Amino acid sequence: MRDRLKSVSGKKTLITGAASGIGRATALAAARSGAELVLTDIDAAGLADTVEAIGREGGKVLLSRALDISDYDAVTAFAEAVHAEHGSLDVVMNVAGVSAWGTVENLEHRHWRTMVDVNLMGPIHVIENFVPPMVRAGRGGALVNVSSAAGLLAFPWHAAYSASKFGLRGVSEVLRFDLARHGITVHLVVPGAVNTGLVQTVEIAGVDRDDPRVQRYVKRFQSHAAPPERVAEQILRGIEKNRFLVHTSFDVRFGYWWARKFALPYEIAMRRANDVFDSFLKN
Repeated sequence: MRDRLKSVSGKKTLITGAASGIGRATALAAARSGAELVLTDIDAAGLADTVEAIGREGGKVLLSRALDISDYDAVTAFAEAVHAEHGSLDVVMNVAGVSAWGTVENLEHRHWRTMVDVNLMGPIHVIENFVPPMVRAGRGGALVNVSSAAGLLAFPWHAAYSASKFGLRGVSEVLRFDLARHGITVHLVVPGAVNTGLVQTVEIAGVDRDDPRVQRYVKRFQSHAAPPERVAEQILRGIEKNRFLVHTSFDVRFGYWWARKFALPYEIAMRRANDVFDSFLKN
């Protein structure tokens, strides 16, 4: 077993979701740290902009390709191209994701399907294509999976989203031990509020996004949301410090501890939170 990874400097590093938000910020931060990047995103224009920005700063992008990570064949073809040109990777970061909220009576099948296809099966497609070659190479490395605070706690209206994020947490928990003997560390990032484009684009089933009450809630969310650049720094620090759970805010760290230590108060708080959210559904 190789020594654990201390830095992404000089390491071949895959980052999904690199066109915007946490993915773009992490790509830029990793490039500044000396990583040799392999980038992908479904947004071709945004991905090209990230590649250009990295180039302007003197960073190195080995390969980039626009694709949908929920498409297994597309991910497989991309992996084949990467391995043919550059060999196995050292770091794999699953950052890409989408979000949709709603109560069970308002969520449609497409919401459930999209959350699982993109947020869970997408990372699985990446893992099954890129991690086995890392194992065979025997150099160790790191796997980073970006879950969510919704992968730790039962937030209102998050059933579909949490299905995918709790799933990714489970995959990471198992691989943490499975890959240890190969010197590959696993890091589960659990962001709380992060000020990315998802804040304004998340679909909320059964709710009018233009409702002033909803807009006020979104503004309050943004007021205490962390910038994606801070999250990117914490991801890289989590790799360096070999932290499995990478928290991006104190409130999530405290909330997770509190939920485990005080089950009844947590249950009461979640019931109250659901009552508050349900008020948005009433005329």
